[in-house]
Amino acid sequence: MTAFKKVLESNMKIRFHDCDPFNHLNNSRYIDYLITAREDQLLEQYDFDVYQLASEKGIGWVSAQTQISYIAPAQLMEEVSIQTQLISFSEKSLLFEAVMWNRDKDILKAVMWTKLVHFHLQTQKSFAHSEALMQFFGAVVNPLSDAADFETRVKQLKQAI
Repeated sequence: MTAFKKVLESNMKIRFHDCDPFNHLNNSRYIDYLITAREDQLLEQYDFDVYQLASEKGIGWVSAQTQISYIAPAQLMEEVSIQTQLISFSEKSLLFEAVMWNRDKDILKAVMWTKLVHFHLQTQKSFAHSEALMQFFGAVVNPLSDAADFETRVKQLKQAI
C-alpha cells in the first residue's frame, strides 16, 4: 500500500475582504480558510477530489460539529501556514484537525476540530463508508494518542511553542 503523508501543510494569504475593521481575519472566515486548505491538500497530496465524488457518486460529507479556538489574530496580507490531519474515523464519520500558524510556525493562530458525517446526496441521509474509503482513511489517519479532547489538544499545541 502507498505510504501517505499524515500531516498535510499549505500556505494561504489573508485577504482584505475576509478581514474585520481591525485588519484581523474575521472569526467566521477562519473556518473557511481551514476547510479550503484541507480540500486543496486532499486533492494535491492524495488526488482525493470531494467534488468529483459528489458529482459522480452522489456522496459527500457534511459538518456535524466544529470546535475552534482562536489563539492569535491572523492579519491582513499575512501568509499563514495551515496543517491538517485526519485524527479519527468510523464507519460513518471523520474527525479532522486543522491548525493555523504564522508562516514561521512559531505563533499559533487557531485550532479547529471538525466532525464530518458521510452523506448520500440523493437520499439525504448518512450512510456507511465503502470498504475502499475505509482502507484509504486507515492509510492516512494520524491518531492523537495523548490528546483525549479538544481543550487538551489546544493546550498541548500552545505549550509546544
